[in-house]
Amino acid sequence: MGEHADIDGLRAIIRERVWRLLVEKGEALPPFPVKGRIPNFRGAKEAAEKLAETAEWRRARTLKVNPDSPQRHVRFRALMEGKLLVMPTPRIRRGFLVLDPRLIPRDKYREASTIRGAFRYGRLLPTLAKIEEELPEIDLIVEGSVAVDHECNRLGKGEGYGDLEYAMLYLTGKAGEKTPVATTVSELQIVERIPPKPNDLPLDIVATPRRVFRCSTSHRRPKGLVLEALTPDKVREIPLLREALNKYYRR
Repeated sequence: MGEHADIDGLRAIIRERVWRLLVEKGEALPPFPVKGRIPNFRGAKEAAEKLAETAEWRRARTLKVNPDSPQRHVRFRALMEGKLLVMPTPRIRRGFLVLDPRLIPRDKYREASTIRGAFRYGRLLPTLAKIEEELPEIDLIVEGSVAVDHECNRLGKGEGYGDLEYAMLYLTGKAGEKTPVATTVSELQIVERIPPKPNDLPLDIVATPRRVFRCSTSHRRPKGLVLEALTPDKVREIPLLREALNKYYRR
């Protein structure tokens, strides 16, 4: 209990430091305030372009990308390149959205890359059965981050939704230990060390506006849900999570 509290405290300090630094250096972009968010940053488009230069991106036909502001450039580029885009609904409360660029007018791709537009142009998969039946295997996962380190540990906002999204895809057989996981961040979001937790989904690829670096971390991935990391509020708020617990973890 004490050890976990110490780790949580250190991780909270790192988040606060990064949010403050982005604002002080003029790197933060709307929406404001950046605190409590996956922060938007100057150079997010260039970081998306760096990610698009990787072999993993070029090979990918189906991508899962988080719905936050700095990764809108990633989502837009995926649609422009004809890739199938899978986007979690905010807090996964309504499951996942699938956006097929063949079914969206090309002049609507930019709108479709936003949360509101994704609901308009995407197909909702609200249940595990729908995910299992209708979702292809994911070729590349892109996560939003508040901070990363050079060992490809990642911090999100602190609520664990990215980890839960991966768990849903893992349990339904749509992603696994060999599915590459990437993020796009500002150089200011790279910190010396992030203490990891058992439910963390580590990264394989980090793209900034200036560079790409990689880590070999797939062996450290959680295999589905980490039950001790779940809270009653999360279980109550997310129908997909309750369904997964009943289906895969009921004794």
